[in-house]
Amino acid sequence: VLQVDPGHVQARVLIAGVFLATGRLRQACAHLVHAANSLPDDAVTICRVAQALLRVGESVAVRDCLSHPAIAQCRDGAALATFAHLHQSLGEHAKALDLMDRARALGYDNADFRYFRSIQLQFNGLLTEAEQELENCLRLGPTFGRASLTLARLRKQTPQSHHLEYINKQLSRVQAGSEDHAAFEFARYKELEDLGEFDQAWIALERANAIMHQRLKHDPLKEKALYDSLAAVCDAAFLQSSSVTPEVDGPTPIFVIGLPRSGTTVLDRILGNHSQVISAGELGDFAHQLRWSADVPGQTLVDATVIVRLPRLDFAEIGRRYLAQTSWRSMGHGYFVDKLPANFMIAGLIAKALPQAIILHLSRDPMDVCFSNYRALFGSSYPYGYNLQTLAAHYCTYRRLMAHWHAAMPGRILDVDYQALVTRPEESAREILAFCGLAHEHGCTDLSRNTAPVSTLSSPQVRQGIHARSIAEWKRYERQLQPLCDALDAAQGLA
Repeated sequence: VLQVDPGHVQARVLIAGVFLATGRLRQACAHLVHAANSLPDDAVTICRVAQALLRVGESVAVRDCLSHPAIAQCRDGAALATFAHLHQSLGEHAKALDLMDRARALGYDNADFRYFRSIQLQFNGLLTEAEQELENCLRLGPTFGRASLTLARLRKQTPQSHHLEYINKQLSRVQAGSEDHAAFEFARYKELEDLGEFDQAWIALERANAIMHQRLKHDPLKEKALYDSLAAVCDAAFLQSSSVTPEVDGPTPIFVIGLPRSGTTVLDRILGNHSQVISAGELGDFAHQLRWSADVPGQTLVDATVIVRLPRLDFAEIGRRYLAQTSWRSMGHGYFVDKLPANFMIAGLIAKALPQAIILHLSRDPMDVCFSNYRALFGSSYPYGYNLQTLAAHYCTYRRLMAHWHAAMPGRILDVDYQALVTRPEESAREILAFCGLAHEHGCTDLSRNTAPVSTLSSPQVRQGIHARSIAEWKRYERQLQPLCDALDAAQGLA
């Protein structure tokens, strides 16, 4: 078909799928970018091409699709909602909400749509409106665990105003063992904890995690083997070899890494208050370009095939392609923050490909950060977090890898202590900004100044300003968490 009609968009998308299925990422990307340059005036086709481009990390081409004039004329509510999701994936939350409002004005409405619109309202700082939209969502849907959980997280529940009766009713109706079931249990935990019912809260939290652990079945030994093989390839000689990339003109990326719930969002908001810095959100662009260079499709940051191919990769090209896909996010600023916590796994590769990049690592007390992971529903993103033993194993694997990066690249990564950040924010901010090569500016630690959208789990809390209330929260469950404490001690003793 393409020999007859090189501009045939549907054929380009189909053949890209064939190349992905047969492990040829570069050719898939090339066909999809070609398709993006030949788009018809058809919203459904534009959606399909943009979604495919997003999956392979072609962010610039996705933006080009989203600027197509046909979208401005579109009156299909479902298509507009899909375009909103694409803008959300790019971190363009104001545009996402705008498109959702257009869809709603056209009469598009269902429980899923209400839920995702509430998320956009929350990301954009409209928490009262988000709460109302979640209530609307729950009136439309028979069971909707994530909406109940999001509603529980928006504020502290009180004896006069909570949702436990509704949650308990839904728990009797929801499909047992489903993610919806887990979400209702997480919501029940949050509301019971807010009301001071800690014993009952723990029972709900334990049930929620058991459901997700059973669904995902994380293998800590397999994870450790992958991390160990990565460290073995990425020794000091490899990371500091003569093939290190020259600096590329353009904005300077600041990578904020660490475990989820370690304080990365707080640090991101502090940096975003600086006049020369803008927050770009949690980006998967570096891993996408790493996989493009290795020509290996996949959704994880790295896998065994990518690791085997690392010595043959052109890291200068990876760095150039990363900046080509992300520089638009700087919006004229000299620095932008790429805050994907899991990038700790590939910190050495980031440093090799982008010598000008700044890498900041959030370090938090092991019991604090592990408990904060255990109490959060991340879907399938962090499967280690739903069991105390796998959580402890992951924490120790992560710390070993971070120690390896520090030993292989002395001085390249700044460890930022979470407790110091929230108890001595001004002092910590001065040290961080100096490491970044930025002048200190008054007001960076005043998070109320930062009105930019925030799309992480902590988005409601981070707008309250810097506080130390989450330090040692685990101690209210000290007896129940003793197995985690023991597992951490045992795993660190074996490290």
